[in-house]
Order: sequence, then structure tokens, then C-alpha cells
Amino acid sequence: MSATSSALRPPADAVAPVRHPDAPAPGELLGAHYDQCFGCGDGQPHGLRLAARAGDGVRMTAEFTVQPAHQGAPGLAHGGVLASALDETLGSLNSLLRTIAVTGRLETDFVRPVPVGTVLYLEAEVTAVAGRKIYSSATGRIGGPDGTVAVRADALFIKVGVDHFVGNGRQEEIRATMNDPDQVRRARAFEVNP
Repeated sequence: MSATSSALRPPADAVAPVRHPDAPAPGELLGAHYDQCFGCGDGQPHGLRLAARAGDGVRMTAEFTVQPAHQGAPGLAHGGVLASALDETLGSLNSLLRTIAVTGRLETDFVRPVPVGTVLYLEAEVTAVAGRKIYSSATGRIGGPDGTVAVRADALFIKVGVDHFVGNGRQEEIRATMNDPDQVRRARAFEVNP
């Protein structure tokens, strides 16, 4: 990042993040946490369908292909779509901590244009934890995992309870999710909310 704001710098009493013993195994594909999620869900025709994979420690990798529906300028990815991809990847890190958290702040640097048809390779890691605050960073590359850096982000996530979603979400979706007989799918729906 060019100049990370003070809100994204962990305080002196922050601790190193610890991967939860029940976190997905390194290399495991996470799959969509919720079918209607713009970032990872298969139920969104113009969504990112981002595929995130658990890494070692508190790291995550992900990728998505920039589609024509993701354009801003002709032939180039919209910056908001790229920020969404970073946010989704960063939010997926919380599954490694086995906590529910929402984005409190996201700062993004757009380094290079990303053409339509490009596969964006993302890497993210949790850098520190301080109480309910989770600090993390991510990089997006074009041309492969070792390719040219196109975007970077630093983020602050805030741990919340499921009541955050139940009390603020649209009731039709909340009821449908809460009534889902598949307990794992029901729990995963609230796992990440960028």
C-alpha cells in the first residue's frame, strides 16, 4: 500500500493471528458460503464466483475471471469489482479463525488495469488481531500467482454475532436461510459478510 491509514495499523497490544484447529485444511477449496453472495455464490449470474482456497497459517488464495459484465471502461474491469474481489478474499480469511466478522474498513490501491478475460490471482493473510478487530492484507496479480501486481488492499474486519445479520438483513432471506434444514449450509450463510 502506498500509505496505509492509521485505522489499518494494528495497535501495540495486537497479537499474532492463530489458525483455529477446526479451520479448513491447507489446500481445501472453501466453496460458496451463501448461494446468493455476489462474491462467491453460484446463484448470481453476474457475480464474481470467486474460488477461495485455504492456505498455510492464516493465509488464503483465490481467483476469479473478469467477465464482460464486470467492465468499467471498455475492455477493463471496474474498480469496484476489483475491490469486491479483494474484500471477498479478505473476508474468507475469517473462516481460518472460525469467527464471524464484517468489513469495517477497506483501503485499495489500483496499480494496473485488469483486462476482461483476465484471471485475477489473489493472496490474503491475517496480520494481527486486537480484541474484536482483525487486520489483514491482500494482493491481486495478473498472469499467474507470481505475475504482475494489479491491486492491493489492507482491511479491518470486526467480529460480530449472527444477530448482526438477523437484525439488519432483509427478512425474507433471513427466514429462508434460518429455515434451511441443512445445518451446515445454514451456518455457512452467515460465515462471511464483506
